[in-house]
Amino acid sequence: MKKTIGIIGGMGPAATCDLMEKIIALTDASRDQEHIHQIADVNTAIPDRTAAILHGGADPLPEMVKSAKRLEAAGAEILLLPCNTAHYFYDGLASQVTVPLLHMPEETARVLAGRGVRTAGILATDGTVQSGVYGKALARYGIRAAYPSPAMQEQVMRLIYDGVKSRSVPLRDVPVGDILADLRDKGAEVFVLACTELPIAFAELGVRDGCLDPTRVLALAAVRAAGARPTVSDPW
Repeated sequence: MKKTIGIIGGMGPAATCDLMEKIIALTDASRDQEHIHQIADVNTAIPDRTAAILHGGADPLPEMVKSAKRLEAAGAEILLLPCNTAHYFYDGLASQVTVPLLHMPEETARVLAGRGVRTAGILATDGTVQSGVYGKALARYGIRAAYPSPAMQEQVMRLIYDGVKSRSVPLRDVPVGDILADLRDKGAEVFVLACTELPIAFAELGVRDGCLDPTRVLALAAVRAAGARPTVSDPW
């Protein structure tokens, strides 16, 4: 019997749908009944995580806990958090639930270590970068995190918030090539799309080479944890 997946969503809504689609695509199923039961709580009331971490904004944890408890009550047996920055609050959230909560940065670090990566370029929100959410996970596997220069980090934030979340700026107006070149100059062997909006942007831009998508990593881990048969053995 496959386990039911619960998704603490809304951070943002498109990223939630992206995770669900990737779980479906990574499940080896020939009919509806062979897919995994997914429940998503697209809670758009969860406050911005970067604003909370860096600028004294509203605490997102209470709303995240509400979502987790709703999902548990609905029958979720595994919980997923499709927001990398939100993993800053992982311990507080995990302590409030009774079912496993998968850790996307940890799963990603494990995949990178399995490929022998020594330096990973991290594209993420300011909150993820400055709180060390990925740096700490990577360090546990002996991997160095490389981050964009301040000017390029501004462009990463522009891509996330203006390019994907608000759709107020065309994606091609953001100098993605310059961002990747900057990280390459810092020794990055691979580019980790460590914000769940970034895989959406990179897919639309057709940029794939050298990139690792943590949403896909999480989706594959979830398929396995739910007891379904995955379509691939590696998330790359």
